[in-house]
Amino acid sequence: MTLEKFRRLVITACLILFAGYVGFRFGQKKIITVSQDASVPSPIVTVSRTSPPANREVDFSIFWDVWDRLEQRYLDKKALDPQKMVYGAVSGMVASLADPYTVFLPPKDNAGFKDDLNGSFEGIGAQLGSKDDKIIVIAPLKGQPAEKMGIRPGDWIIKVNGEDTAGWTVPQAVTKIRGPNLTKVTLTIMHENSQTAVEIEVTREKITIKSVEYEVKQSTSETCKLRNCPNVGYIKLSRFGDATNTEWNQSINEVKSNIRSSPKISGIILDLRNNSGGYFQSAIYVASEFIRSGVVVLQENSDGTKETFNVNRQGNLLDIPLVVLINKGSASASEIVAGALKDHKRAVLIGETSFGKGTVQSPEDLPDKSGIHITTARWILPSGEWIHGKGIKPDTEVKTSTGSADLQLEKAIEELTK
Repeated sequence: MTLEKFRRLVITACLILFAGYVGFRFGQKKIITVSQDASVPSPIVTVSRTSPPANREVDFSIFWDVWDRLEQRYLDKKALDPQKMVYGAVSGMVASLADPYTVFLPPKDNAGFKDDLNGSFEGIGAQLGSKDDKIIVIAPLKGQPAEKMGIRPGDWIIKVNGEDTAGWTVPQAVTKIRGPNLTKVTLTIMHENSQTAVEIEVTREKITIKSVEYEVKQSTSETCKLRNCPNVGYIKLSRFGDATNTEWNQSINEVKSNIRSSPKISGIILDLRNNSGGYFQSAIYVASEFIRSGVVVLQENSDGTKETFNVNRQGNLLDIPLVVLINKGSASASEIVAGALKDHKRAVLIGETSFGKGTVQSPEDLPDKSGIHITTARWILPSGEWIHGKGIKPDTEVKTSTGSADLQLEKAIEELTK
């Protein structure tokens, strides 16, 4: 990186931090740092202290006071990395909003977020969220290390490698938990409804998953064995990512083929369990597969405007009987789909009350490849209900199975074959 490019990078980051604040009257000062690699020339980093617009009555001199005290008195001079200090200050500013979904992502974390939606990363295979200021497992991914080691939806991650997670953002937790393939991470976990924490050592793996999978299911109940119940189509939708719409269309083509074939399927199960969300528009695309017309979701924006998102295409499965599976790991975009189908009386919902995330984040890339996710809106069901913090209640409640049998899936098959 050239000196000029590095200088522009730091100035840009600082401007993001300082915009809107006033109150200090310092001049400009150059901060000299020494590279840890002696073969690389030491860069001169210029951090501007010019006053921002005078439309904010905030005394920002405390920031520079602390910066100078650290620079002058901190024991380990090598730890004084101006870029990390700026990122830390920006993260703190964002965290002051007390919104776990509005976060600043340094370049590495921002790249990791994009890998998630692309469906390929190295880690333990678990979707994380924040609830009641705790890092919570929204969903362990099927067949991945977290699930294999007994990590469950709703688990509270108390520590990562002995480090307390109190005050962490979700991206911080993800960064700490992820790591190279075949390395280990120790999680201190409190299972839901338990009073005792347990330590679980998980070996990281390369995680590559499709967001949509389809297969034909048959009931294993004794009743169906006697009366030869019809088959049902089963669509597992694990997230709303980069490839979801393409993978969805491929699965729907298989569904259409099974509807025409003999023996044909009698209904569809859409499994949104442990789907922690993703792209907003993809949720509308999926819901439009089953709803003939009308509102999918309403949105109230930060500027006070309101938007209505209607069915946006001609769906292929408008009349076939439909059951949707949800649980406490179903969040955000998956709740948009489940809620719209429920409000339009298009599907029967079976399982457990969903997670309850009713806000929309706008991810924005910054010039240095860092990023910021800003809560810019709240979404509301067609009925007018805001489910944030409450979740969506199923029509038929079936608790998550603790044994090998999938009671929720069996109930869905029974609903479609009765």
